[in-house]
Amino acid sequence: MIRFISKFFIKENSSKEQLRSAYGMLCSVMGIALNVFLFAIKFFAGILSGAISVTADAFNNLSDSGSSLITLMGFRLSQKKPDPAHPFGHGRIEYLSGIAVSVLIVIMGFELLTSSVDKIFNPEAVEVSGLVIAILVVSVAVKGYMYLYNRKYGKLYSSSAMLATATDCLSDALSTTVVLVSMLITRFANVNIDAYCGCAVAVFILYAGAKSAYETVQPLLGQPPEKETVERISEIVTGYDIVLGIHDLLVHDYGPGRMMISLHAEVDSKGDILAIHDEIDNIEKDLAEQLNCSAVIHMDPIVTDDEEMSEYKALAKEVCSEISSEIGIHDFRMVKGNTHTNLIFDVVVPFGFKLNDDEIRREVNSRIRENDSKLFTVITIDKDYTDSHK
Repeated sequence: MIRFISKFFIKENSSKEQLRSAYGMLCSVMGIALNVFLFAIKFFAGILSGAISVTADAFNNLSDSGSSLITLMGFRLSQKKPDPAHPFGHGRIEYLSGIAVSVLIVIMGFELLTSSVDKIFNPEAVEVSGLVIAILVVSVAVKGYMYLYNRKYGKLYSSSAMLATATDCLSDALSTTVVLVSMLITRFANVNIDAYCGCAVAVFILYAGAKSAYETVQPLLGQPPEKETVERISEIVTGYDIVLGIHDLLVHDYGPGRMMISLHAEVDSKGDILAIHDEIDNIEKDLAEQLNCSAVIHMDPIVTDDEEMSEYKALAKEVCSEISSEIGIHDFRMVKGNTHTNLIFDVVVPFGFKLNDDEIRREVNSRIRENDSKLFTVITIDKDYTDSHK
């Protein structure tokens, strides 16, 4: 249905960002319409049967229509252009809308749990007709369909809000299935488990809401980039002959399609600086076109033809690998004196490493000086902001 309707309202030759916004808003409008429909028929079924689980499930769908409205507003507002107060745009509004959806899920789960517990201690008779069962079957089918299209377009356009809505739809489909089973048991076995099923549904909804909130809030807190993103950046940059290596990669997420990248590119210190700078500009443009981002690259000139320095650099790498395979080095320089030689470099360590910064410096310095007492180290501890997926 979404695909059919999109033919009338969405131009498929639009940019990816325009398609993302258009499909997000279309799915949200569909969500509002379908949830209002489900609320109406389930509320009617709840009145007919007197079942607390059916009525609560109906109001859960009503809250879902509110969630879809919030998601719609999020997609709309996230498309606002950057302004002086928000120079990086408004893309993170979509994450906020995803959190709002998750909070509503949790609130409805808590309300359902409260009502269900009350019905355990104050049970009421439940009358189940064929019409009530048919309404619940239709509800499960509609929610299943909503889950599928929200998951499809949420993954296609990397939308946390749509994926949160998909999670909500799945929890609704499963909770309504539980309600349906309880109605069948009540009708054919004459055992009233309505309130207990309501509690089970509530617990599931609470879990789904909490999980969705956790996953949605991570981009706002500043999570590391996906492994695939890091690999793609490295592939593009090192694909240029002038780049000998990269380090200090930072990826900032200001909302879908609003990624900012900064990194250090190692280049030959004896190269033509103007020619290298021109090529670096080309790499930045290439990253922007392929990844839809803003990129800033710092040139790091390195010496490639000094055998003595290459030997000491290899020694530093070996020492660090002996301490742990998780750490590495970059920005290696050497300053020779009459009585000693300074080896200056950065040591990259992951977050939560077993040794603190001072311990790492002492350990590396000690092991290097065991090979040559005239060597001294000047070490800067650096963090790998892309290491969470290793």
